Amino acid sequence: MAHIESVTIEVADTAAARHFYTTAFGLDAEIRLRPAESPSSGFRGFTLALTVAQPATVDGFVAAAVAEGATVVKPAAKSLWGYGGVVQAPDGTIWKIATSAKKDTGPATRDIDAIVLLLGVADVAATKRFYSERGLTVGKSFGRMYVEFETGPITLALYRRRALAKTAGVAPDGTGSHRLVINGDAGPCTDPDGFAWAPAPVASTS
Repeated sequence: MAHIESVTIEVADTAAARHFYTTAFGLDAEIRLRPAESPSSGFRGFTLALTVAQPATVDGFVAAAVAEGATVVKPAAKSLWGYGGVVQAPDGTIWKIATSAKKDTGPATRDIDAIVLLLGVADVAATKRFYSERGLTVGKSFGRMYVEFETGPITLALYRRRALAKTAGVAPDGTGSHRLVINGDAGPCTDPDGFAWAPAPVASTS
C-alpha cells in the first residue's frame, strides 16, 4: 500500500518557515522545506489540515499560528460537521484546523490526530483512477465529489478545486507552481493536476 511520508513545501525563507511549523504546530518530520524557485500566485490548489480532538485544541493551534505570523482566513466556529477554522501560514500555505466534536471534554492539548493533504482537482474520478493505478488504497469515496486514500502518516484526499477553495475561504484562481512535492512511494510521477511526487527521503542513520 502506497503511503505519504512527508510533504515538501517551497518557501521564500526556509529558516523562518521551519520556526513557524515547529513552534505553531509542532511539526517537524512531516513538513520538509526547500527554497521556492518557480513563481506562484493566488490559490495553489491544495490545503493541509490538522484534525484534533476538541474545540479547545483547535483554538490553541489557531492562536499559536497567529502568534507566529499566520493570518486568519476563516475564524474558528461551529458548523454542521463540528468546529474549525482556517489560517494561512507566512509562507502562503493554507491550513485548516478542525474537529468533529462540538464540545470540549477536557483541557486543550497539542495532540494531532491526523494530517490531511487535500488536493483541488479538475476531475475527481480521473485523478482517483490515476492514484489507484499507482497502488493507493481508497478509504472513502463519494462519487465525483470527494475521495480519501489510506496513505498515513499523511492522508491524501481529492476534492474539486473550486469546492476546496470555497471551503478554505479563498478565491479559486491561481497560476504558477503548486510549491508542493509529495514524498512517498507512489512516485516519482506527476498527477493530472500537476502535483509532483518524489521518493520519500531516506532517514539518516548517523
